[in-house]
Amino acid sequence: MSEDVLRVEGLSTRFFTGEGQVNAVEDVSFRVREGEVFGIVGESGSGKSVTGLSLVDLVESPGEVTSGKLWYRDAELAADLQQEFPAAVDGDYVDLRGVPEAVRTSLRGTSFSMIFQDPESSFNPSLTVGEQIAEAVEVQQRASSRPRSTRARTDSSEYSLGSLILSFALPSRRYISEESRERAVELLEMVGIPDPVERADEYPHEYSGGMLQRAMIAQALAGEPDVLVADEPTTALDVTIQAQVLDLLSDLQKETGMTVLIITHNLGVIARMCDRVGVMYAGEIVERGSLADVFRDNVHPYTAGLLGSVPDLESVGGSLDPVPGNVPSLLDHEMADRCYFADRCPKAMEACLERPHPRAVDDDGDHLVNCVLGEVSYGDSPPLPDEYFDDDGDGSSGAATDDGEGGKTAEESVSTDGGESR
Repeated sequence: MSEDVLRVEGLSTRFFTGEGQVNAVEDVSFRVREGEVFGIVGESGSGKSVTGLSLVDLVESPGEVTSGKLWYRDAELAADLQQEFPAAVDGDYVDLRGVPEAVRTSLRGTSFSMIFQDPESSFNPSLTVGEQIAEAVEVQQRASSRPRSTRARTDSSEYSLGSLILSFALPSRRYISEESRERAVELLEMVGIPDPVERADEYPHEYSGGMLQRAMIAQALAGEPDVLVADEPTTALDVTIQAQVLDLLSDLQKETGMTVLIITHNLGVIARMCDRVGVMYAGEIVERGSLADVFRDNVHPYTAGLLGSVPDLESVGGSLDPVPGNVPSLLDHEMADRCYFADRCPKAMEACLERPHPRAVDDDGDHLVNCVLGEVSYGDSPPLPDEYFDDDGDGSSGAATDDGEGGKTAEESVSTDGGESR
């Protein structure tokens, strides 16, 4: 079994807004092994994307990673930081939350990279696609020419606006080298862009949605990262292009051996791509384990509810069994001090009125569930009456009606056709 390349322990991210504190990520823990594909799945608003942004240190104000450890395995980095930050080093692992922001920034691109949800908003419309990918290549080449310990103490704004203007007047002062431009074309060819030399000189608006997504993957691969975070990599693409993008990611992962973290609401993507899965709800990982653990031997009723929302292609005339109710508010003063899923759970018991803790389902502890059903059977604790959460005054929503009033319809609950939830 391969070693862990990433260990996330007790990660919490908050947004401090005018309405109050939003607990977007709540005490999340999981491990990702070297060379595997790990998936995070859940409804919209469950905290998946914020988890990904927290890993690559891209949470913007008013958001903040407030607690937790992010252990990244890199023997060279650990040796560089051992003397100055001994508390953040454990063997070959470095707690990236225990070192200065400059160190985390220096790892972005070479160690961690991210594919964002919307490629159209992620590219600069005034620059050619090839220029932007070449710039990413150049940044990583320049960074890799200096030791990480030196980079962490160096101002990252060496290339100023004045340098950019000067580069237009003096070709010898150009920031992007010919080697980086050639590498950009190679990357476009690697991700299946036809006529990559010509396409490199085109602007983002001249690319189709599928091609722009491929170009974003090329840009993410510019620094040959160890860990690639793919946040909804098939969003807004038609089914055929989705399949092509997923095949591309799978081929690149096998070819390069990189570790991939896929964030999605689409269970089909999870089943097709992932080795292990974490199911997320209301900012928490409520169940995690292997693909077989989650799809066949799941324990948490929310996991079962997600799977029940997927149509069975082998049965004729069958109906969906969506998760009733709504995703809860993540405002701190509106979150009940109990299991967050209890008001939507068909197996809610009195024991669910207390905050659950992770429980091991199997002997090796790889299959974990954040639910009392990990220890007891349904009925061991008195079941709650159906109308309990209609009258308890804790802000919980009731079950959805057939027409969706007061909750989500089957189409809104979870994506089942590979597209966005409607």
